[in-house]
Amino acid sequence: MAQFNYVARDRQGKKHTGVIQGDTKKMVHSRLRDRGLRVVDLQPKKETLWSKDIYIGNPVKLADFVIYLRQFSTLIKSGVTIVDSTRILINQTESKVLKKTLAQVEVDLNEGNSLSDALGKHPKVFTPLFINMVHAGEVSGSLEETLEELAEYFERQHETKQKIKSAMTYPVVVGFIALAVIAFLLIYVVPTFVDMFAQFDGELPGITKFVIGSSAWLIGNWWLLLLIIVIIGIGLYAMMQKPDTKYYIDLFLLRIPIFGNLLKKALIARFSRTLSSLLMNSVSILKAVALTEKVVGNEVFSRALGESRYVLERGRSMSEPLDKHWAFPPLVTQMIAVGEQTGTLDHMLGRIADFYESEVETATDSLKSLIEPLMIVVLAVIVGTIVLAIMVPMFELFNNVG
Repeated sequence: MAQFNYVARDRQGKKHTGVIQGDTKKMVHSRLRDRGLRVVDLQPKKETLWSKDIYIGNPVKLADFVIYLRQFSTLIKSGVTIVDSTRILINQTESKVLKKTLAQVEVDLNEGNSLSDALGKHPKVFTPLFINMVHAGEVSGSLEETLEELAEYFERQHETKQKIKSAMTYPVVVGFIALAVIAFLLIYVVPTFVDMFAQFDGELPGITKFVIGSSAWLIGNWWLLLLIIVIIGIGLYAMMQKPDTKYYIDLFLLRIPIFGNLLKKALIARFSRTLSSLLMNSVSILKAVALTEKVVGNEVFSRALGESRYVLERGRSMSEPLDKHWAFPPLVTQMIAVGEQTGTLDHMLGRIADFYESEVETATDSLKSLIEPLMIVVLAVIVGTIVLAIMVPMFELFNNVG
């Protein structure tokens, strides 16, 4: 379908502008007329290389998506139709990508498509998990409850992600500051003392020689250092696109002391919350595990869930392979086994998610209180070493002069 820029007016004379899809101008005129709009101007939208949308990952921020779901759920509960709710939310959302996507969803809804079908045409914005849960809600006639459940689910995901980010932000920021301070000292401060040290009668301390050598190398090869960093970054990104390589990177991340344990708790919370939400919305166990396998975000966990799906297809318990996997604590596998035996797997998974979300919150608070003094000490040691390397020969130089 082509895209058209339109200018139109409603029955009250209010001006409306936007982008709409259609095979022909006649079709677009008809669609706008059905929406109660009189076309003033309609022109095909010109696509250029620079106007094309290029995104890495989901182009809509999770925070914006959570707000959209909360508002959508509230409107549906208030008796507003899906089409009218979508039209209202087009004007409410601050995300340009979500606004544009919802405008296209509205067009599809007006043509008689179901909500899940309309959303399914935009896989970069709406995940398979989201679309499947909406479809389940439509089929069961419980779309209001499903939207509320989805809002809760994505809100919890956002909260957990923010807690992990807050725990990681401090060391990352301090690390960048430390690198900036070190670079400043080596590039601008240390060279000013080189000539002075050249007059020094005697052997310079080893630490001073090392610092001066590092300064000279950095001044002459800073571009090489930047090039190496860029190459490593591109290399890591390319490696993460391959499942086999990503598996070993994810495995390494889970094995890192302290941080790995926090990541594992967050992944268990995400896996159990996702699977619980799908099962509560009447998605079959096999399809629910398959969807969770795709969205869990870690290849180690994804492969473990793949093994669970394999044994489920053969009529056995999904807890069997998880029980043998080092990443899943006995508490998790035992509660899953009990849930399967009692027919309350969705509720058991919900309890697991509640527990580990609480664990993530506690762990992030503890981690921040541990990291702050540790990073300060590390920064002080690095800067102190450089300063000491400069000061020691200066003291000896002054003593010789005296």
